[in-house]
Amino acid sequence: MSEPSPTRPERRGRLFRFTAALLVLCGVVAYLVVQYVTGGGGARGCKVVSATGDGASYEFTPEQAVNAATIAAVGTGRQMPERAVTIALATALQESGLRNIRHGDRDSLGLFQQRPSQGWGTERQIMDPTYAAGIFYAHLAKVPGYTGLPLTVAAQRVQRSGYPEAYAKHERDASLLSAALTGRAGATLTCDGRPARTAAATGPDAVREALVRDFGRDALQETGAVVGGTPVPSPSPSPSVTATARGRTVTVPVPAGTPANASGSGERQRGWQLAQWAVAHSSALHIQRVTFAGREWTAGSSSDEWRTVRSAGAAGAEKSAGAVRIVTGQ
Repeated sequence: MSEPSPTRPERRGRLFRFTAALLVLCGVVAYLVVQYVTGGGGARGCKVVSATGDGASYEFTPEQAVNAATIAAVGTGRQMPERAVTIALATALQESGLRNIRHGDRDSLGLFQQRPSQGWGTERQIMDPTYAAGIFYAHLAKVPGYTGLPLTVAAQRVQRSGYPEAYAKHERDASLLSAALTGRAGATLTCDGRPARTAAATGPDAVREALVRDFGRDALQETGAVVGGTPVPSPSPSPSVTATARGRTVTVPVPAGTPANASGSGERQRGWQLAQWAVAHSSALHIQRVTFAGREWTAGSSSDEWRTVRSAGAAGAEKSAGAVRIVTGQ
């Protein structure tokens, strides 16, 4: 004798449980997608605060910090003013959430969602954050009077977006980031420094290569430094301060009398840019400590803040010499 078929209430119960489970699964997937796109609402890892004491702050991920630091370094390297860096950061925040993504509208790619079909470069070039930032600045520089334009207008002249007003909502956060990452607002950017598991390379050599990638070889003035198997030539004329990296330490001198650029960056501002660039890369490059101008950041400290260096030893000498000292975990 065959088994009796399930009653109608039992079937309804099974259907209800299946539907409920499907809805929960869809909710989890939607949550994960939102976290990926927006950067997540959990542990951010990095934070920048206003130097004016108005309480403004912005929290972001180590991945976003690396990309933001690269955008700022490329801008100052091109002698672009801080306003240009703010425009670039706001644009990248809107277009990609400061993530180097491989998808977008039609063939849009990368930090700025640039399109190979529209002459922005090859896919490989656009996916290189340094190139992507450079080509953005090249187009921005051609916009007459862009520093005096509203941010949305300046960004739109470059991007030709279908939603030009969307850039405006990122101006506050971009301004905080640009002030810190150009070095104008020192000791305002911190990260928890938890090592990233996906780091491609770590240690002093990786730090040197990243410095050269973002700032150029002039940023690395160590005696005997080697990047990618190639010796870094000493600058001419030689800087007033040079140092040889030993062990896990990279010391980047900031020569006395460094001239101001379009951002108004002199010796101190340049030093803070390099120091906060290192903090932004702390997770990716496994950086444990950064010291500059008598202040020190340490990965994993209880407050993740820049603290005053009280020692009168090597750190005190570097304070007077104007050097950024980066200590790696490997």
